[in-house]
Amino acid sequence: MSKLVKESEVQMTAIRAQGAGGQHVNKVSSAIHLRFDIEASGLDEDLKTRLKALPDRRINAQGVIVLKSQSTRSQDMNRMLALNRLYELIESVQEEPTIRKRTKPPRSAKEKRLKNKKMLSQNKEQRTKPLV
Repeated sequence: MSKLVKESEVQMTAIRAQGAGGQHVNKVSSAIHLRFDIEASGLDEDLKTRLKALPDRRINAQGVIVLKSQSTRSQDMNRMLALNRLYELIESVQEEPTIRKRTKPPRSAKEKRLKNKKMLSQNKEQRTKPLV
């Protein structure tokens, strides 16, 4: 388990996998449905707010992360894959984002932009047919 997430905070359910797989898929519950309640977890408050602010469809309106893993035929492997995805999601918001400081563009950049704009304008002007 990750240092941030306790095993008791993660709820995992074994379900039957979807899709093709023959007769075996109808008998064995190898897919894993993982649920992690952000508010009820022991994460830091700022980490919780950053997690809830993520534009991720895996986080529902109640603040619960729902992951489904069914890529392998082994329930244990699917369990590990689901947990790894949860850890990656939490680690992605662990570092506080740096706030961009607005700066003025240098004079050389402005001059370069205007020069380029003038050249394009002249190029387009040459395409017009002369009036006779």
